[in-house]
Amino acid sequence: MTSKVMDLIYWKDTERTGMVLTGLVVGLLSLFQLSIITVVSTVSLAVMCFTISVRAYYKILHALSWGDGLHPFQSYLDLDIGLTGDQADQYMQRVIVLVCSTLDALKRLVFVANLFNSLKFLLLMYLVTYVGDLCNGLTLLIIGVIAVFSVPLFYRQHQAKVDGLFDAVHAHVDNIKDILHRLAQGGGPPADPTPGGAKPKTH
Repeated sequence: MTSKVMDLIYWKDTERTGMVLTGLVVGLLSLFQLSIITVVSTVSLAVMCFTISVRAYYKILHALSWGDGLHPFQSYLDLDIGLTGDQADQYMQRVIVLVCSTLDALKRLVFVANLFNSLKFLLLMYLVTYVGDLCNGLTLLIIGVIAVFSVPLFYRQHQAKVDGLFDAVHAHVDNIKDILHRLAQGGGPPADPTPGGAKPKTH
């Protein structure tokens, strides 16, 4: 199942990926004008009308001896989407660990276990308020869907350039974090990392 999802994301089957991406984007865009109940019911009706029509068409061809009588959707019916007991327990444990770790991180941020991290979280929430003024959650979801189908493929095609850019940005971020950390500790130049190097002067 995971390999099929990755094939969709990396456009291994262009026609299928295009259909999935178009369906997702059109479905999400329709939520701007219609309720989610209307969208789900309408899409379900359209899909059922299509599948029943195709199934009846193949039945008629087989009755007229113009077809082999094979089920047109047999490949989808044969897909194994079930989970064994061990797999279900494993996924449930991962979900529980993820939820608990997220709640623990939020607890430490909200109740200021580390002042610097809480200030970064405060700044992030402040920036999110501006994002909320510019667009809603549905718009971000549409952007996220488009990014899932475009960013991995773009990264694979331009991996060297993207890695170089990220390394440069990461170096600048580390430099800024180091400056802020030294300011929070009272300032002063960084210590010489070489063995036996000169120590910063103290007054």
